[in-house]
Amino acid sequence: MKVFRILLFSGIFLLCSCIIEPYEIKTTDYLIFGHFYGECRGEGCIEMFKIENEMLYEDENDTYPTSTDFYNAKWKVLDKTKYEEVKNLTEFIPKKLLNDNNRIIGQPDAGDWGGIYIEIKIGDTHKFWLMDKMRSNVPKEYHEFLNKVEEKINLLQNTQ
Repeated sequence: MKVFRILLFSGIFLLCSCIIEPYEIKTTDYLIFGHFYGECRGEGCIEMFKIENEMLYEDENDTYPTSTDFYNAKWKVLDKTKYEEVKNLTEFIPKKLLNDNNRIIGQPDAGDWGGIYIEIKIGDTHKFWLMDKMRSNVPKEYHEFLNKVEEKINLLQNTQ
């Protein structure tokens, strides 16, 4: 019985220690997320948003992102209610992504199906990625996060 209790408490301890802590975006940190389509016309072809300082911003430039440099934007602040709808997105950032040094993941927009842009600044970590919208071209560890990103973009587009 004593061995069973030790094993039980050890198992509970291990499970609790594996719980993923969400990333806390501090005042000097931010998350930029959006999508882009090359063969597209209209306002919704390139949508970029930034979560920073408990605010949500939208880019007015709508520039197609490159794999050579961080996204260059002209940010305008959006309603606080829109921030409330997307603020939890940082909870879904996969830890593996922060260690991924490939700026291009999959083949974003290769077949005119678009791509997703992610830029993260957390502490000393500042990286960006162009990610494929086609899930079969992206590691499974990123699927939930990409699904959430697309969900939030759709939510924001439908409330404009």
